Amino acid sequence: MEDLKKIKEVAEAAAREAGRYALSRMRGDKQISHKSGFNDLVTDVDRKCEKIVLDNIKEFFPGHSILAEESGREDRTENYTWIVDPIDGTTNFAHGFPVYCTSVGVYAGGKPAVAAVYDPNRDELFSAAGGEGAFLNGERMSVSRAKELKSSLFATGFAYNIDRKIKNLEYFKVMLAETQAVRRPGAAALDLCYVACGRLDGFWEMDLHPWDTAAGFLLVMEAGGRVTSITGEGYDIRSGSVLATNGLIHDEAVRILGGANV
Repeated sequence: MEDLKKIKEVAEAAAREAGRYALSRMRGDKQISHKSGFNDLVTDVDRKCEKIVLDNIKEFFPGHSILAEESGREDRTENYTWIVDPIDGTTNFAHGFPVYCTSVGVYAGGKPAVAAVYDPNRDELFSAAGGEGAFLNGERMSVSRAKELKSSLFATGFAYNIDRKIKNLEYFKVMLAETQAVRRPGAAALDLCYVACGRLDGFWEMDLHPWDTAAGFLLVMEAGGRVTSITGEGYDIRSGSVLATNGLIHDEAVRILGGANV
């Protein structure tokens, strides 16, 4: 296997470069268009940020495969796949709401190997390599120690599909009654980072894509947390639904979510 240290360095540098470009464009004019519906946005900045990340990958690892939100899949021969979300939280970005990030995850042999998520508004870089722990700006981070839902802070996100939004309102309702509070920041990759560093005790969402969670999944696991589907089954970034917690409250969260009227 190739040196994960070098892969991690490139992932971190690419995420930083793309995130800083996004920040430089946040207050200026943007070309905004729609993908699957009126609430599924993409901007010219998303595409430029993606090009920045992909150019870095191709310069250093031309044999690696890529799965990127805006340009799709590029298959190569080597055993690595880079999974890229150039701006996670595009709707926030398009409105000038400063909650978004660049997310880069690298899989080796189908397993998470490297993660880099950069929040340019706070100049925070979340990074990890398999088996080496998770870090925030170079300092080791870990999940929270909350032991019950009633003392926990959760986050969630809502799908673009209206029917799925309504379904998640039922999950939201039961969790709101059992936790101290539930937030909805609007960037799944950052929500997962916040679970990893202990700012959140848990996060759930439905209808996510691989680029939303590929990096955050590894960060939570390396920080000592637990990640499954909403129903508590083994997590796969292609499955859509995710529940990430500090591990201590995971089974209770699965039970409460399972009681929702969906």
